[in-house]
Formats: sequence, structure tokens, C-alpha cells
Amino acid sequence: MRIPALLSILAPAACQPASPDPRGVDEDETLLTVTATGRADATPDEARIQLGVQSLGPSAQEASRANREKMEQVGAALAKLGIKPADIQTRNLNLNRIDYGKDRGRFRADNVVEVRMRDARRVGEAIAAATDAGANLLSGPDLRISNREQASRSAYAAAYRAARARAGAYAGAAGLKIDRVLAIYDNGEFSPPAPYVRTGNYDAVAVEQAMAAPAAPPPAVMPFSPGTSTTEVRVRVDFALTQ
Repeated sequence: MRIPALLSILAPAACQPASPDPRGVDEDETLLTVTATGRADATPDEARIQLGVQSLGPSAQEASRANREKMEQVGAALAKLGIKPADIQTRNLNLNRIDYGKDRGRFRADNVVEVRMRDARRVGEAIAAATDAGANLLSGPDLRISNREQASRSAYAAAYRAARARAGAYAGAAGLKIDRVLAIYDNGEFSPPAPYVRTGNYDAVAVEQAMAAPAAPPPAVMPFSPGTSTTEVRVRVDFALTQ
């Protein structure tokens, strides 16, 4: 007597539709996942350079004083180019006694700042002015694109077009066609490796020779070419294919 009752309970359950595929495809569709890369070139409009002064002295106070005076002159030279204090950031400070070589017992002071050049075309001019003011440490420039989001838009568009074309090739080879896009995943931007920046213990002998040499005429503006930088991004796209 209980079997008919059990069948009456199971019958509605058997008529219920199957649970939807969590991947988003229907029963008559095939899932295809494609990863593609897009690139775009842009001209850097910003540069970062590291400038500094290394000074030697018979005492810590004397080395610090000489270093401070030179750095003030470097800062004044950069200010004449319109570089604001907010665009100058200290990156390295060092004061120590030399315990080796012919300068043993003397003191060395380092002060290195990073300068943000909002006009990359003036990099050569800034380097010449800072060097003339007394800077004897230099690294860079590190060229950048100030609005990376805008620069990467065309790269993302190119990445999606590449993914779509690749999906079309797969679908055609399988005798299918693209029915719809299920999802688009941003796999981010690939940044170039950070440039190597040398700070800290520089060649004290070379610095001393530069300090003892007679004053040279102001250096000419160094040639500078920003060229182009490549932005590379990657996207993943899920497609639903049908007959």
C-alpha cells in the first residue's frame, strides 16, 4: 500500500529540469576558454631620475656640511627649471667612516633624491643643470606613462579581438559557431622589470678626484629621446559554442 504513495512523491521530482551548468553553458552548447594578449605603444610623458651628491670630509660634521651645501645648490638648480619640492623625494641618506684604503679614517656622506620630471622632454636639461650645480651621482631616467589606464585601453581592445578571432578559428575547425560570450576576465597588465638603481657606497676615489678637479664649464644639454613604451595586457574569455 505504500508503493503507490512513494511513486506519487517521486514522479514530480523526476519531472523537474536539471540544475543549470555552473559554467553558464546550456545543454546544447560547448564551453571554450581562450586567453589572448594585446599590446599598445605610447610615448612616455614622464621620467624619474635619481640625482645626488657624495662628499668626503675629515669629520662627520664636515662631510655632512659639504654635502648639504651641494644638495642645496642642486635643489636650487632644479627649482629654476620649474620642478616643485613635491616632485623631489629623498631615496638614500648615508654617512659613515671609511675604514679601508688611503681615505681610512675620513667620512663619506651620500644624499640621493628621485626627481619626477612631468615633462620628459626636459630630462637632458635637468641632468645638465644638476651636474653643473654639483651633483656627482646619477641614475636613470626611468621613463613612464602618466596615464597608464588610458594607454592600456587599446591594448585591452586588441586582446579581446585576438581572443574572439582565436575562438572563431577553434569553432570553425570543430564545425561550430560562437553563440555568446559567457565571461571576460582581466588578467592584468605586464609591467617591465624595475630598473636597477645604484645607491650607497660609490667610488670614493672617483668622487674625491672630481671634487679636486678644476671647475669645468657648464655641460651641454644631453640628447634625450623618449621613444615608445609597450603596454601588454592579457584577457581570458569564455565562449559558448553551438552547432
